[in-house]
Amino acid sequence: MVKDLFDFQSDEKLQKNAPLADRLRPKTIDEFVGQHAILAQGRLLRRAIEADCVGNIILHGPPGVGKTTLAKIIVANTRAHFCALNAVLAGVKEIRQAVDASRERLGRYGLKTILFLDEVHRFNRAQQDALLPWVENGTFSLIGATTENPYFEVNQALLSRSRIFRLTIIGTDDLHKLLRRALTDSVRGFGSKDIKLTTDAANHLVDIANGDARSLLNALELAVETTKPDKHGCINIDLQIAEESIQVRSLVYDKQGDSHFDTISAFIKSLRGSDPDASLFWLARMLEAGENPKYIFRRMLIAASEDVGLADPQAIVVVQSCANAFDRVGLPEGIYFLSQAALYISNTEKSNSVLAIKSAQECVRNAQTQDVPIHLRDPNRDKNHSGDGIGYRYPHDFPEHWVPQTYLPDNLSKERFWNPSVNGWEAARTTVFRLRKADNKKSDIFD
Repeated sequence: MVKDLFDFQSDEKLQKNAPLADRLRPKTIDEFVGQHAILAQGRLLRRAIEADCVGNIILHGPPGVGKTTLAKIIVANTRAHFCALNAVLAGVKEIRQAVDASRERLGRYGLKTILFLDEVHRFNRAQQDALLPWVENGTFSLIGATTENPYFEVNQALLSRSRIFRLTIIGTDDLHKLLRRALTDSVRGFGSKDIKLTTDAANHLVDIANGDARSLLNALELAVETTKPDKHGCINIDLQIAEESIQVRSLVYDKQGDSHFDTISAFIKSLRGSDPDASLFWLARMLEAGENPKYIFRRMLIAASEDVGLADPQAIVVVQSCANAFDRVGLPEGIYFLSQAALYISNTEKSNSVLAIKSAQECVRNAQTQDVPIHLRDPNRDKNHSGDGIGYRYPHDFPEHWVPQTYLPDNLSKERFWNPSVNGWEAARTTVFRLRKADNKKSDIFD
């Protein structure tokens, strides 16, 4: 479509009134801030962009790190036509329209098409499948952008036809560089205005933005636009104004995505590793991000058994009691119960001997013969004819309420699944081993 004068005037007005974060989008690779691991000189993606052979790629990373911007830079460095869709708004109909247009351009003018699909993880499996034939035959090249882990959210067939590039949060130095660019660029930024940003204010904006360039620039724009110039026409932005402009740290956390799983993983590993400070930090991070406290309690209940277990049998009781108390009290005071449970698990002794059940399950799956020994069978139904129960020795009739006899199937009598730790309550529960050892001199029933 050919643009007329009114179209250009409209685009110019839109650009002028666009938010600072949009106006300041880099137009070249050299302007791009951050992502040195994939865009530095000699890196694969940079080489591919410069050689105009990017192909199908999926850009994966948290908000505000430049996925959409990078897609536009790729298009600016290629002769292909650019078509953009958002998976939240588009469906199979829009894909078909894009395919038809791409085929027409390729057939008539020999012009390739790059389809940029933002939020690609929002497409369901059927919608993603609709892309496959056209990606496969080269009707268009696909650039997908997603905040979710593509290995979980994107069709495997689509992944196999794409290269995946992970974008990370932008570092502090790069954010400061972006801040200076916004203040000095007279065309797209605030370079035409007299602005003084104190060091403390700049550090605060960068710190709270937490690697999110969009959050940083939005906060700077708010500070500039809402601060009146002094009598000399200078806009002075100090720490107080910066704090008012960006009051809450931008947390990279999605309750259905990588951040969710990575954070709960760090929390559980901190509990297991007996680090109370780290446990409280990750707990606080989840709470600040709005994680469901019941989910956190469920994970702590698992840890109380899996990682503490018989070293401290009270751990699961404490966590369950804290969970019950939370149900009665709720937030905000309920954070004390979460904290108490986390601190208890962090500071108590550990044992993972309950994992013995997995060894037992494995044995059940593989053992060929699993018949219940005759002396362990129920004698109430067929004792006289089959001899069920005959030979069973009642432990309470013997000293120390223990008597040597086989409880496993005959072919598994030598199996040992439980390996107790030497910690806490469990360490004192070695009676059975002592009795087995004593009996070992008399019988070969036990090891």
